[in-house]
Amino acid sequence: MSLKIALIHPPVTKACEPPAGIAQLSACLQANDISHRIIDANLEGIQYLLQNPGNDSIKDNWTLQSIKHLEKNIKALNDNHTYGNISRYGRKVMDINRVLKTAGKPYDVDLSLADYQSIDLIPVKSHDLIQSAERPEVNPFYPYFSTMLLPLLKENPDYIGFSLNYLSQALCTFSMIGLIKQKNPKQKIVLGGSLTTSWLKITKNTSIFSGLVDHMISGAGEAPLLKLFQKEKSVSSELFNYKNFKLDDYFSPGIVLPISASRGCYWHKCSFCPEKAEDNPYMSLSSQRVINEISTFKEQNPLALIHFLDNAVSPALMNTLIETKRSVPWYGFSRVTPQLTDPEFCRGLKQSGCVMLKLGIESGDQGVLDKLEKGVSIEEMSAALFALHNAGIATYVYLLFGTPAETESSAVKTLDFASKHRSCIDFLNLAVFNLPALSIEAKKLDTYEFYEGDLSLYKNFHHPHGWDRQRVRTFLDKTLKKSKEVSSILKNTPPLFTSNHAPFLIMNEGLKK
Repeated sequence: MSLKIALIHPPVTKACEPPAGIAQLSACLQANDISHRIIDANLEGIQYLLQNPGNDSIKDNWTLQSIKHLEKNIKALNDNHTYGNISRYGRKVMDINRVLKTAGKPYDVDLSLADYQSIDLIPVKSHDLIQSAERPEVNPFYPYFSTMLLPLLKENPDYIGFSLNYLSQALCTFSMIGLIKQKNPKQKIVLGGSLTTSWLKITKNTSIFSGLVDHMISGAGEAPLLKLFQKEKSVSSELFNYKNFKLDDYFSPGIVLPISASRGCYWHKCSFCPEKAEDNPYMSLSSQRVINEISTFKEQNPLALIHFLDNAVSPALMNTLIETKRSVPWYGFSRVTPQLTDPEFCRGLKQSGCVMLKLGIESGDQGVLDKLEKGVSIEEMSAALFALHNAGIATYVYLLFGTPAETESSAVKTLDFASKHRSCIDFLNLAVFNLPALSIEAKKLDTYEFYEGDLSLYKNFHHPHGWDRQRVRTFLDKTLKKSKEVSSILKNTPPLFTSNHAPFLIMNEGLKK
């Protein structure tokens, strides 16, 4: 059977678990008898550059030692023992990252295990993306792309598809497309993923990359891909197919199963939320079906951790997880709901295997929360944090500064909230607010361009209270991060891998106390 389509996950994303998007597409294609190949070019590309950093002028001792001990350090990230001490873990990560960073320097690219930033090109300019396609040889991954893509082209696939979800993948994606088109101008290219979806909604132009991309897919890719192969009636499939991934090669101490039980957000009310701004619908799967597929996967693989990718794990799924009592370790995002304020419910979550919940607290000021339409009170957030902590569930709390509703005094209240709840917050993510370009609220503000690019997802704005980005950053650096209580939490942050590796630090008791 001839190869119909190759699905590629491009660099750079955190290579600590397999990519869920193309695993879902693979399950659909398999169920409908469409021959396909899966390529995690992110994992393979990072592995290639780590083994071939290619900089003969290296002289500093840190880099030389990092290259010398590379294999040992990679093995350490696959060992639970490493996660028993965050300082030891952090050194291993940064030493590996040092080697990768070295590989990017000759190309004027700031390359890391979590990001890709070119000095000359930015991924929100279509002109720069096209330039990246025109000169693929200036990409640090080019030696890997060549060894992977050229044999693939000899198989003459009908389509080569790219799953583009993050800005950190964009320049590499177009470098790969450019190389393909140089070698075979007739090769048909399909571009999908969440970032592609956002670009289509912002530009309303399906021909942005005409001549390079033949089909751009918005939203879920299953139905559009089946339509390409004239499969109008889809055969039901498993939720995912990870059989074609090298599951033992990812930078984690065991196999991590990423799974989406829903798309979109069931709350769908928060102001400035990209899901609401882009009007993405909410679709959920049967909780029991999700549990059954996890059980099947576990029977075939030594599963270390489940990562629920949902914007918010639904209360229904949480209840099902509690009822099944399978106690497979898991974590994911959750809204602060009345359920989480119930100590008995939280104990049930712990028994179900819940290691950590990521919570979008956002602000410690009730007025700000109300204007953001978070649908939660400060009292509920406080009760939930204590209930989760007492049940033995870690929390990764997300705080957001610089929203139009916030003032400096509001930010101080958020600092006070975090300080008072120091004992039940294990990790903190501090973010500066970005205004979604498509949000209804953006029309009410005095906006200007965030980037000099036609593909920017965000707008900058003149803050109604003068609480602009520079003042916010100064507050974070000079006040909030200098707080003894907050700084002690920030020291727990896993470098580069952040929340993806946080559960392993929790399970192996590796945090600083």
